[in-house]
Amino acid sequence: MTDERGGRLLRPEDSSPRATFLELFFDLVFVFALTRVSLRLVEGTGGSVGTLLAEIGRTGVLFLALWLLWSITTWVTSRYEPEQPVIQFVVVGTMFGAMVMAVALPRAFEDRAASFVLAYLAVMLVRPLIIATALRHHPRRTVPLRLFAWAVAGAVPWLTGAVGPEELRLPLWVLAVAVDFAGLLLGWPLPRLGPARTAGWLIAGEHLADRYQQIFLISLGETILVIGLTYSGAEFTADRAGAFATAFVTTALLWRIYFHRAGHLLAEALRVARSPGRLGTSASSTHLVIVVGVLSTAVGYELVIAHPHGRTDPTWLVFVVGGPAIFLAARARFEYEIFGRVSRSRVAGLLVLLLLGPALTLVPPMAALALVAVVLAGVASADARRSRGRPSEPAASPLGHGGTGGGEFPAP
Repeated sequence: MTDERGGRLLRPEDSSPRATFLELFFDLVFVFALTRVSLRLVEGTGGSVGTLLAEIGRTGVLFLALWLLWSITTWVTSRYEPEQPVIQFVVVGTMFGAMVMAVALPRAFEDRAASFVLAYLAVMLVRPLIIATALRHHPRRTVPLRLFAWAVAGAVPWLTGAVGPEELRLPLWVLAVAVDFAGLLLGWPLPRLGPARTAGWLIAGEHLADRYQQIFLISLGETILVIGLTYSGAEFTADRAGAFATAFVTTALLWRIYFHRAGHLLAEALRVARSPGRLGTSASSTHLVIVVGVLSTAVGYELVIAHPHGRTDPTWLVFVVGGPAIFLAARARFEYEIFGRVSRSRVAGLLVLLLLGPALTLVPPMAALALVAVVLAGVASADARRSRGRPSEPAASPLGHGGTGGGEFPAP
């Protein structure tokens, strides 16, 4: 028999789909955390290509741990009633853990490895136990217990990397992140229980869409911080003023391209999908890549505003050109998730950026950033021309047609 007291923890149908003030408060930590990610990448651009790639790998592992923390919290507040005191306690506790991770992140591969890992594991291990306890004997309590079991497996390489030889830290933490993401993608399967794939979850689609839009805006907010802090800390010159203005315009173009049509329809697509969990899982992966593109672009801003003159360092183009290219590629996938098609303007913009990349080493960084802004402006203009005078296109996601339509977990 279903435990009624435990069932109160689940989000009811009449619950507000909008993000709560606590969730918005929680997101403030990630504004700070994303600036720490950018800082690590900027500090890694001064060496060789090999050094840069190694730093991208290290920073990527740390970012993925933060993303997993944010993403699972988002699914928790979409599955469970965020006004319940237990869920509020879980969110605040996760917030503190994320704050510790963000503080430790710039030196997480050096002397602050233990702080970063212990904060991460405290959230990943304690959070599911609290939720499982609050659910009492409700059938859904098997899901947080699955998360706990997989977090225990992932804790082994996390802790070994933190206390072991420094040269083994990166491969061990890559393994740890792989275990954690494998659990999410496979549905945290356990012997005799099988998986509980997120494709079968009954979710609050409008709430989930709201949260993905907000993490995108948080990443844009991080670029605004980078633009402002870098320009305010440098000597005011005409070149730097031009780079400052171009960076701001580029950020505005990223916002415009994201929210054009598809960016407004994720909630509708999740609402009409027979398998909203499948579409939500796919959208989560897409937004991960979108945020990576925006963060990489922010690193490019800092480099260009600080050094607008001279020839462009080839490694800088990984961020100045690579960031917007990653964003366009992920935004094209997002469009496919919503409409089942991809606009030619996004493909054309991506190809132009990739083809222009090698030639931009011959021009100053300021000119390289300006050309990137021109390409993005072309994509945004094509969007506006295509939609002018036409009715809004309804969501027709090809990813939400599978599943049973019931949105329930398999029997425990």
